[in-house]
Amino acid sequence: MNSEIQAYNDQQLESDRAICNLLAQTIYSELPEAESKVWHAHPVWFLDGNPIVGYSKLKHSVRLLFWSGQSFEESQLKSEGKFKAAEKAYLQVEDVDLDSLKRWLEKARSIQWDYKNIVKRKGVLLPLSEGL
Repeated sequence: MNSEIQAYNDQQLESDRAICNLLAQTIYSELPEAESKVWHAHPVWFLDGNPIVGYSKLKHSVRLLFWSGQSFEESQLKSEGKFKAAEKAYLQVEDVDLDSLKRWLEKARSIQWDYKNIVKRKGVLLPLSEGL
């Protein structure tokens, strides 16, 4: 595991650390080709420089965020922000459904919007995947 991400996880309370470690281990397992780092103070995974998934500790939960998640057509993910992101909040490690998480990670690999170039395009978000 990336040492910055492990340090992020280690600073969480025990129950949140368990969620963060499970999320990180699953993301690493399912997206071995992804680059990982702490970005804007939170663990994030990238494919070809494009952010696709990350998580962060919020006040009452750990939030898993998929940058292109609104396009996954998954009812368990809730829209987040004005672009295409969607999230899932976890209160305890038992809330993490590994089958769903693995399905979402596969979709994150194949369904992507171009966040890498959003600043260059002055806020215009374009699809990277065919069919979007």
